[in-house]
Amino acid sequence: MANEPSLSLAPALKRVLADEVVEELRSAILDGRLVPEQPILEARVAHMMQVSRGPVREALVRLEQEGLVFRIRNRRTFVARLSLKDVDEVHSLRRGLELLAVEYFIRNAAPGDIADLEAILERCSQPQGTEFTPKLAADLDIQFHETFMRACAHRRLFETWLNLREQVRVVLLSRNVANQDYRTIFLPHHRAFLDALRARDPERARAALDEHLTDTYLRLRAGYAVER
Repeated sequence: MANEPSLSLAPALKRVLADEVVEELRSAILDGRLVPEQPILEARVAHMMQVSRGPVREALVRLEQEGLVFRIRNRRTFVARLSLKDVDEVHSLRRGLELLAVEYFIRNAAPGDIADLEAILERCSQPQGTEFTPKLAADLDIQFHETFMRACAHRRLFETWLNLREQVRVVLLSRNVANQDYRTIFLPHHRAFLDALRARDPERARAALDEHLTDTYLRLRAGYAVER
């Protein structure tokens, strides 16, 4: 593509090589260094990260499972673009999982889990000005909901949510980039949900969570005039 942004990937230095490649490529997709429908060439990534093509191939398979890339018949890989159908599916699945999780959180969460959620919101309540970027807001949103899901002490529920996490992150980032009002609604939405969890009130918690998730979904969906 003529207007593709320049891309710079750091060499893999630690842990399993495929994990390093996954993290680097995922970050490049989420922060816009790799744009939707841009091809990802195994040989180029391997050269830039100073690894063999095996870890790159494994990383691309994992990113495809996360919905961040897609492959076509000739085995070429491209950065995925969320369609309206993708947004609908991610929202409906996430909503079902998290509403179910409320019951388990109230049953199993420890006081320390509430404190962990509070600490995340404290990061948002501090004056941050322009530093509270769309990406930071999406990252903190994911951190909050991942902490909530983990505290449910329901392994399969949590693992299912983790499989959806990066697609949720793309949805959140897209929503935040499209509409800067995330700066004013992030904290009150999450605060209302946390207050209900602290009170161990399942109906109130589900209502606050549903309002938050549905608002995020509708604001993003409004930006899709036609399905892409």
